[in-house]
Amino acid sequence: MTLIDQIYIDGAFVTPHGAELFDLHNPATAQVIGQVRLADEVDARNAIAAAKRAFASFSRSTKAERIALLHRLADALEVRRADLIEAVIEEYGAPMSRSAWMADYALGAFRMAAQMLETYDFKREIGTARVTMEPLGVVGIITPWNANAGFIAGKLAMVIASGSTCVIKPSEMSAIQTQIVTEALHEAGVPAGVFNIVTGRGDVVGAEIAAHRDVAKLSFTGSTATGRAILRAGAESFKRVTLELGGKSPMVVLEDADFAQAIPFALNAGFLNSGQACIAGSRILVPTSRLAAFEAGIRDAITSFPSGDPRDPTTVIGPMVSARQWERVQSYIAKGLEEGARLLSGGEGRPEGAADGWFVKPTIFTDVRNDMTIAREEIFGPVLAIIPYDSEEQAIALANDTDYGLHAYVAGRDETRARAVADQLVAGRVIINAAPMEMSAPFGGFKQSGIGREGGTFGLEAFLEPKAVMG
Repeated sequence: MTLIDQIYIDGAFVTPHGAELFDLHNPATAQVIGQVRLADEVDARNAIAAAKRAFASFSRSTKAERIALLHRLADALEVRRADLIEAVIEEYGAPMSRSAWMADYALGAFRMAAQMLETYDFKREIGTARVTMEPLGVVGIITPWNANAGFIAGKLAMVIASGSTCVIKPSEMSAIQTQIVTEALHEAGVPAGVFNIVTGRGDVVGAEIAAHRDVAKLSFTGSTATGRAILRAGAESFKRVTLELGGKSPMVVLEDADFAQAIPFALNAGFLNSGQACIAGSRILVPTSRLAAFEAGIRDAITSFPSGDPRDPTTVIGPMVSARQWERVQSYIAKGLEEGARLLSGGEGRPEGAADGWFVKPTIFTDVRNDMTIAREEIFGPVLAIIPYDSEEQAIALANDTDYGLHAYVAGRDETRARAVADQLVAGRVIINAAPMEMSAPFGGFKQSGIGREGGTFGLEAFLEPKAVMG
């Protein structure tokens, strides 16, 4: 069994003041594979103090120095790529193809930040004023378990690009991945205190970071409920806040859609990251006139999205991350049946042949109303809801009738029409016809999907404050 009994503060691996041990599991077997010793409030305060000390000098680093550092971080993470992929499979249960993507995204985040920084101008002349973009100070970063390395790297890259310093609280459920990432980042030669990684519980370490007066900004990815608590905690000291929260993203299938392309598009968007993705297209809006044909097509196509052993190259959907998450998904499937949705595929329980592990049957409901629980709440598992509509106007209204606004998808042959629909959707990002994701574009949501944006120059400027000097 793996024992992780150190955290990272002020450029060194140290034994935490906290003494609680937390079990780590392999989701595919439900077996304990290790333990992590959790940090506490004392460790969080020590990390914040280290970041505050480091800010004095790192905030004066040059753009060239930060660009070089970002490239070293990417290189160091690339050296550990195989180790990280293995950890993602074992500790999170991501299928092989997805785990490789997750590792590559993490190291790519540093390279993208370096490239963006090359052309970014921190000084501007506006009328008679000279405006400089100033780093904020100590940043508190809180990340979830569903893409651990990517969230750490993406946020840390912008912190470094801005000239700020940070304290990172990753999910305790991802400790093996975090250890590999931390070891890699340490090898890159980052000045002591610029980044600190303190694994602990959200209501202990996370709460301390969110409330501490020496933390100037909070960057959080996770649930909307936790986002509310973080926003309240940071309000007392007027922290700048970026929140990337939940979603209930619509997939709008237009009347003219080619089902040969639209159905795989819908399944890939809905079952992304085994359904454990804030951007999953979990509400599929289909014209009533073509509903029967769509149902027949998606029932056949779902056989190409098996749930099973993440080490099997044919597996598309891996296990849920924990017993608690498995039970949560099962409760939503039961709720869908209780509220009268028609089960098209999947259902309660584990897939055939999966006696162990937290596997879920890929599940599709149809005849779903937009007021049903499975259409309103984020399930965070491989459960999709087909909602029929009678007109394009109704489809847009249904798509926007949600508390969330993180992501949306549109499928249709006529690109002009598809873009016109996309322009009316209330979402931070819209993907048309499986177009590739543009990573330098802003990412974030409307309504209860969050505050602020990440990615590219929008993401960088979330860590900067403009300062105007006249005369």
